[in-house]
Amino acid sequence: MIKLKKKINNKVAIVTGAGSGIGKAVALGLAKEGLDVYLAGRKKEKLTITKQQSIKENNRGGCYVVKCDVSKEMDVKKLFFLIQKQHRRLDLLFNNAGIGMYSKTIDEIKFEDWKKVINININGMFLCAKYAYQMMKKQRPKGGRIINNGSISAFSPRPKSAAYTTSKHAITGLTKSLALDGRKDKILCSQIDIGNALTPLTKTFTKGVMQSHGSKQIEPTMNVENIVELIVLMQNLPLNTNILNTTIMANNMPYVGRG
Repeated sequence: MIKLKKKINNKVAIVTGAGSGIGKAVALGLAKEGLDVYLAGRKKEKLTITKQQSIKENNRGGCYVVKCDVSKEMDVKKLFFLIQKQHRRLDLLFNNAGIGMYSKTIDEIKFEDWKKVINININGMFLCAKYAYQMMKKQRPKGGRIINNGSISAFSPRPKSAAYTTSKHAITGLTKSLALDGRKDKILCSQIDIGNALTPLTKTFTKGVMQSHGSKQIEPTMNVENIVELIVLMQNLPLNTNILNTTIMANNMPYVGRG
């Protein structure tokens, strides 16, 4: 069990998938804003690097490393138990953890690989949202904000991406249901759909991505810090105001219309 000094004055946030990419950038941005941030992910060493970077940047909020596989309910329950014990409340969940898979048409996708994507991208988000909702409903003052990381693929798929695209479409339904059910308890839910943020995962976009017409094309990307600014904006809003859905994307990427 992690031993922490109790800090009950700062806002408290969870960022899943906080060891790299968008999750890491958002975690650091929230810590800079003064939130105490729980860094959740499967690889403790990467989470520790995020925490060390936050310390080096002299961020006002603390960062707490919790190894957690979001697809395992016991891991998620332990995460929320720790937050309840140490901080006694949760203000923000950035439900970010997710994976992709190899590019194949559905007839070539192994069922085990399909289940792995669904288990993390849907079941993992469900579990984190479930226990965040439960905590936000019981705490006093009650309420909080859940932000689900969707994708451009929640609306428009890339070729050969059936598993990932299906998972992101499902998150749209989860977001709307949570936004509706949470009203009476001041629990807000939003979905942020991101297109071509430049992270280690998307570096290949600068070399060429398969398009629907069958050839590769280099796609524009944007700075991940733009996403951080948007998340910070959303978490600073009062709990009587919600951005239900928002899309942030590299302006010239193929998406709007036919390109």
